[in-house]
Amino acid sequence: MCGIVGKLGRSNVSLLELQSMARSIAHRGPDDEGYWVQGKVGLGHRRLSIIDLASGKQPISNEDQTIWIVFNGEIYNFPEIKKELLSKGHQFSTNTDTEVIVHLYEEMGQDCVQKLNGMFAFAIWDDNKKQLFLARDRIGQKPLFYRHVNGEFLFGSEVKAILAADNVERNINYTAIHHYLSLRFIPAPHTMFEGIQKLPAGSTLLVKEDKITVKRYWDLTFTDKLQHTETDFLDGLEEQLGRAVTSHLISDVPVGAFLSGGMDTSTVVALMAEAHPDVFKTFAIGVKEQDFNELPFAKVVADTFHTQHVEEVVSANLIQLMPQMVWHLDEPSDSIAACMFQAAKLASQHVKVVMGGDGGDELFAGFDRYMGVGYINYYNMLPSFVRKKLLHPLFHTIPDSFTYKSLVQKLRWMDQLSDFDEGERYAEATAFFRFSHTQKQQLFSEKLWGKLADIDSNQVIVEHYNKPNATDSIDKMLYADFMTRLSEHTLMLTDRMNMAFSLEARSPFLDHELVEYLARFPSNIKIKGRQLKYILRKFAERKLPKEITSRQKQGFMFPVAYWFRNELYPFVRDQLENSFFVREGLFQKDYVSSLVEDHRNNKEDNHVRLWMLLNMEVWHQLYIEQRDPASVSETLSQSANGVKY
Repeated sequence: MCGIVGKLGRSNVSLLELQSMARSIAHRGPDDEGYWVQGKVGLGHRRLSIIDLASGKQPISNEDQTIWIVFNGEIYNFPEIKKELLSKGHQFSTNTDTEVIVHLYEEMGQDCVQKLNGMFAFAIWDDNKKQLFLARDRIGQKPLFYRHVNGEFLFGSEVKAILAADNVERNINYTAIHHYLSLRFIPAPHTMFEGIQKLPAGSTLLVKEDKITVKRYWDLTFTDKLQHTETDFLDGLEEQLGRAVTSHLISDVPVGAFLSGGMDTSTVVALMAEAHPDVFKTFAIGVKEQDFNELPFAKVVADTFHTQHVEEVVSANLIQLMPQMVWHLDEPSDSIAACMFQAAKLASQHVKVVMGGDGGDELFAGFDRYMGVGYINYYNMLPSFVRKKLLHPLFHTIPDSFTYKSLVQKLRWMDQLSDFDEGERYAEATAFFRFSHTQKQQLFSEKLWGKLADIDSNQVIVEHYNKPNATDSIDKMLYADFMTRLSEHTLMLTDRMNMAFSLEARSPFLDHELVEYLARFPSNIKIKGRQLKYILRKFAERKLPKEITSRQKQGFMFPVAYWFRNELYPFVRDQLENSFFVREGLFQKDYVSSLVEDHRNNKEDNHVRLWMLLNMEVWHQLYIEQRDPASVSETLSQSANGVKY
């Protein structure tokens, strides 16, 4: 895992500028740095040494130095590819997966991405063709950003690397804010900055003669279904999951694992124990509030597989952590980032590489909404006047307990979604705790709303839901999540929060061959009756203790809703009512105040909305006002009067 940067300019590239870009993301690669500059093109690299510790310095070239690469990620099938390339006469000077890509590009050109199994973002300068070729892995585990303005092309693993280049303006992209407030993520190609874009997952980008061509090279289809018995599905899953986990263990340094106590991470740990010759370390964090604490379940799994288990109970100082997290993210996010940040901090004290369970819910249909949207059809059988005149007011009168997945939240969710059909319903389902189109109209000033009113954030989801890649409603939801939320939210957080501590996170569930295989499973083997993740649960019964396979999904989060209602209430009110967006008349102060007070008075759980608005204010201070994280953290702590949350 590393950080990459580069520039293709109108004039000769400055080494100092490249160094400034690369050193802004030194946390991604603290072990080494390397640069290659030739006239108007330059490549830079920060290295986290995982494979071939001695000779894997980047940038790396082919034999005659006409092709140069900087690479971030891991190619899990590189030993097999290397054998093929050696048989064709290619000569290697390192044992890295990076050099394999160079020679594969010589053989296949831009189609080299089709051969790679792994997580990756890379840039190749082809001096013969005078072109720059960039690529991002199929699922979007590794990030890649770029800026093309006035004949100059910049790229980097994080937005901050591009901002560190010379003469880059920092202008807010309000379309990105509009999408973020509904979706919880910023869809490609947008970023929070005008003029800076992200390369979509599963895509390549070619720069030649100042022209940019972006092309998608991978897509997922759910239409070609397998016809197996349940035993056949389980046996096939055992083979494919085992292969994926084993391939992800390739490393020249020790590999550990996150262990939440949920079924996804527990299954990964079980398969690691089968494939791993030595005892390995597992990591879990917990909180004091017992309805959010999973440590006892993690301990059961660790004891079962005799791992070296490391756990920690944290009382997250969110006020002090928020500036650090937002700085690493380059954009605002949600409170799950704090959980991942703490887990990464713990694991990084022991290992450089850690396995996780990302993608399990999207692969096996583990989110409540996959099943819940179907129940709304039954709710809609009630007469409209009963739903609108009786139940709707009732559901919004009952105080919210703010517990995880409370009954009140479920009832309000079902009631709100009953007004929508198909793709629109699913888009609303995923945005329920955030800002709907109507709520954004209440939040935004009249002037700002006039610029954004015609942009429907739901269409980001609906567009994929309606594609012919899936026909069954469950598959449509899974496909929409794979193409949007997984890459641009979950995996974005995984990458940034782990790389904040120079920790490489691997996700065997996201092996693309496994993903394509699971897409062929009928949806009724993933959700059976009222049971989510049915086939994974049945598989887990082969590997895990009953305490794990029989428990309900709990969720990995801090009790932010409690804190914002109590100890942090004065802080939240002060920060949001006096934020830049309110002061500048972009957000309506009265509406912001109502969100805070409704949460305070148990009228509605607004903690996600409040967290998002807080993140935006912190982001503005860090990236537009250009204050350093320590300074922002100190200001926030003073505002909170010493409250430690």
